[in-house]
Amino acid sequence: MVAEGKRWRFAMVCSSNMNRSMEAHSQLGRAGLDVESYGTGTHVKLPGPSLHEPNVYDFGTPLWGHLRRPPPQGPRPVNSNHSKSFEISVSLFAMSLCGCRTGYKRNGLLPMLKRNTSVKLAPQRWQDNAGDGVFDMIMTFEERVFDLVVEDMSNREPRLMKCVLIINMDVKDNHEEAGVGAKLAVELCQKLEAIDGDWEDIIDDLITAFEKQHKRRLAYSISFY
Repeated sequence: MVAEGKRWRFAMVCSSNMNRSMEAHSQLGRAGLDVESYGTGTHVKLPGPSLHEPNVYDFGTPLWGHLRRPPPQGPRPVNSNHSKSFEISVSLFAMSLCGCRTGYKRNGLLPMLKRNTSVKLAPQRWQDNAGDGVFDMIMTFEERVFDLVVEDMSNREPRLMKCVLIINMDVKDNHEEAGVGAKLAVELCQKLEAIDGDWEDIIDDLITAFEKQHKRRLAYSISFY
């Protein structure tokens, strides 16, 4: 339950806190909603030379600034085996910054990173967010991420007995779908914040109506802080 007159506080969560959750964070913020965003993975992954050779970084790494400062001064990926991939990614970034229609500019990663810098300094990890306070609703964009958030909340010792609504809406991890998913997230969050009374009494009807309107399947769970 959210106290009368109190705004909802939202958390957007995907795997690396780079695309889906960050786009939702950006759009919810522009809509005037109180929002943060996170990832649940062990590391942040960015595309490398191939699908099986991603560049891997610690959460908390301000990637835009790091990738604009190439080695030897710039940091290496977490796994030293990816150093060659990192060199290649820096070269692609250099071409993109010079205006070439290749590399990360072509696949949309460069604009994504530039967008992310307008949202916050660096990706954050959900499991390390206890100091960020409590949320009224947590939204995930992938079933596996939803399961990890539900598991993490169940492992936390409830102290406040404040309930939190956790909702999953599957969104493909690409730039176009992230934009669509973010718009739907804004609409859903606005509907929740507009509820007059206890959301627990109408959440089933609200979700059913949302699913019917947008032909998107939602899953939800309730946990406690």
